[in-house]
Amino acid sequence: MKLALLGGGGFRVPLVFRTLLADTSPGRVTELRLVDTDPARLRTMSSILETMSAGRADVPRILLFTDLREAVRGVDFVFSALRVGGTRGRALDEQIAQQVGLLGQETTGFGGISYALRGLPTALDIARTIAEVNPEAWLINFTNPAGIVTEASRAILGDRVIGICDSPIGLARRALGALESAGLAPAGTTAATGLGDSPVRLDYIGLNHLGWLQGLEVDGTDLMPALLARPDLLERTEEGRLFGADWVRTLGCLPNEYLHYYYFARETVAADADADLTRGRFLLGQQDAFFTEAAGSPERAAELWEATRRRREETYMATNREAAGGMERDEADLESGGYDKVALAIMHAIAHDRPAQLILNVANGSQVDFLPPDAVIEVPCTVDANGATAHQVSPVPVHGRGLVHTVKTVERTVIAAVQERSRDLAVEALALHPLIDGVGVARKALALAEDAFPELAYLR
Repeated sequence: MKLALLGGGGFRVPLVFRTLLADTSPGRVTELRLVDTDPARLRTMSSILETMSAGRADVPRILLFTDLREAVRGVDFVFSALRVGGTRGRALDEQIAQQVGLLGQETTGFGGISYALRGLPTALDIARTIAEVNPEAWLINFTNPAGIVTEASRAILGDRVIGICDSPIGLARRALGALESAGLAPAGTTAATGLGDSPVRLDYIGLNHLGWLQGLEVDGTDLMPALLARPDLLERTEEGRLFGADWVRTLGCLPNEYLHYYYFARETVAADADADLTRGRFLLGQQDAFFTEAAGSPERAAELWEATRRRREETYMATNREAAGGMERDEADLESGGYDKVALAIMHAIAHDRPAQLILNVANGSQVDFLPPDAVIEVPCTVDANGATAHQVSPVPVHGRGLVHTVKTVERTVIAAVQERSRDLAVEALALHPLIDGVGVARKALALAEDAFPELAYLR
């Protein structure tokens, strides 16, 4: 298989390559095309990948591209992991949000909408290019906000676009790990969950970064009631500690970690305000230092990358954990990745008709009765040579229906704003979001974003 990785100079590329190296199966990826607009970062990533593959046989051939059309020509799959505006853009979103008293997280609320407004034009250009140059290719989207980007891209490429995220898989694994530790799930259940042919059936539904795990069926038995009955086991999971066992039991299911921004909005905004650095500013400084040092010492690039990656994972959602009273991440969660294994499972499933069960971002169809059929939702699917087919799962929890409907309305309004180049629709999307309290602050935040980001000059 041939794979083009868009955002090939991005920091997390070695995670994808590590997974490709571990794959020795027939039909594995034999050519990896790294695609980026920054040649210097491409060279740094190439150095790291060369070090990772040193002394190994049958490694993927690595090619570097700055031209999108040439990069996607003739490949089987395109993996999109872009950040339009870079980490600096994320830091600016957080700064603007703090100026107007809003949450600045990059995929939720103001940050997510701002990110989508500047990133969607590029995502749509990518989809149009693939449709023109290589319409038989499959697009695996990891570019955030993943639900919005996947839905907009589907309007051009249809079912050949599949959105991925690692947070639902991490949630399910942590839940099963807690059950395994108490002998309530068979040993080894956790490891393969959500990545392919696992016998575990996950009852999960929602939108990207806004979903709920309602069931964990192992050998025909739903283990969720056993988990909810044990506060001590719930608090062995990151979500149990983040939300508190009492709140999880009130909900009657396990919420995706990103719902913390909704359920504990004031606490998180306050923790962000008190932090020495926002997440984006921390990552900006960290990655600038890494790329500078790695460029000067290419022989140490892989070592520097691993140390930087480790620190990045240790500080993931740090202000949320601070808002929850302070908690450290479990060692298992510091390994990072997950999306890379999902992407590999999708490629093998489609290219070699090797069915896999995965949680993905796909078209709703009739699954969620209050959303349009073409709205993208996040749900367990079976993937094979024909693409992804959603499983029938429990309805959206009653307590989450209004939130899902409102956020999906916001997402579709953002897409319309980009397609119509409409500032009024951009304001509407911001004002309707549950984490943005009013039209006035929406207008002010958008005006600040337009001043900060030349990418938003298309709005009229």
